[in-house]
Amino acid sequence: MIAVTGANGQLGRLVLKHLAKLTAQPVRALVRSPEKAADLASGQVAVVKADYDDSSTLPAALEGVERLLLISGSEVGKRVPQHKAVIDAAKAAGVRFIVYTSLLNVPQSSLLLGEEHKETEKLLSESGIAHAVLRNGWYVENFGGTISAALAHGAVAGASGDGKFSAAGREDYAEAAARIVSGSDLSTRALELGGSSAFTLGDLAAELSSQTGRDIPFNNLPDATYAGILVQAGLPEGFAKILADADRGASEGDLFTASTALEDLNGHPARSLKDFVAESLKANA
Repeated sequence: MIAVTGANGQLGRLVLKHLAKLTAQPVRALVRSPEKAADLASGQVAVVKADYDDSSTLPAALEGVERLLLISGSEVGKRVPQHKAVIDAAKAAGVRFIVYTSLLNVPQSSLLLGEEHKETEKLLSESGIAHAVLRNGWYVENFGGTISAALAHGAVAGASGDGKFSAAGREDYAEAAARIVSGSDLSTRALELGGSSAFTLGDLAAELSSQTGRDIPFNNLPDATYAGILVQAGLPEGFAKILADADRGASEGDLFTASTALEDLNGHPARSLKDFVAESLKANA
């Protein structure tokens, strides 16, 4: 049996969709509020309560599970104890294989976001359970707000300089996770995953300019200045700081990879910047 944590999230739902295509194995969708995820249930998928913050829900949720996809929690600052609770429960339940969604280049990453992933990867190594770490690059969907703001204000704002983003679509990462957790290779390994068509924010501005017929430049800012702009736009200060820090890290190569593992695994190109910009423009029309 396969179990997927965070199954009611954006990534989790896509993983379930791909598992339905890839395997006939029974799947357990682990969610905090089963009543909010009833639509996930099917002949293959059982919806089960599993709360990262309530370890008493985890033993029953993981009973009989052979393979577990641990989708990293969304609550920055709480993820290490949450992930530890799941890993400990998985070990007690006899789970044979864990797949974890980490962050690109984690061992060398300087990103604030990387710290909790580093700690979780360490927990997995210490668990003795075979595991595959999927070090996911940036989602192209992360640039949706950037595009909307650029259309409104006439410029792409950021702090990444000439740094490249090896971005791919959420769907691409979900397919990869489904393939790994349902596949025949249960060996311990780490994969650096990102789209092969890496781009800078300057490239994003150029693509926006091309598709809109407007002159939309890229304004590179100090990361503290960029964080302030994000706060003014309504983002919480802590989240704005994390996003600005990600741009700063991208300027130093933290969000770039030459690895083709994602596209090799899925067997097709990742979602492109050009296509995402076109879809974003339709959504903003």
